[in-house]
Amino acid sequence: MLTEQEFSQAAGDAIESLYRKLAAASDEYEFDVDMNAGALSVEFEDPHERFVISPNAPVRQIWVSAHVKSYKLGWNGEAFVLDDGRTLEELIVDAIRVRMPDFSL
Repeated sequence: MLTEQEFSQAAGDAIESLYRKLAAASDEYEFDVDMNAGALSVEFEDPHERFVISPNAPVRQIWVSAHVKSYKLGWNGEAFVLDDGRTLEELIVDAIRVRMPDFSL
């Protein structure tokens, strides 16, 4: 298990990397991204919807709320992943593709 400091660094790096990629794609695909206190939000206008990606230090996971569902990603030694093996980036791309089938990072 990661120490709190290792988790903080790994989660921060993963969320920051995702933020940079989504920010670069946001104008083309018409959604807003925002970082606040280590949490990332992705907001869509029509229909209104928001995804939230945030670290949860006590359990050493990144939690994602998207499409009225919650996902908990754990560290596998290389990346934060779901039980099915999808990475954080893959999960978010899949979630956005529900709204925008041609979306890619």
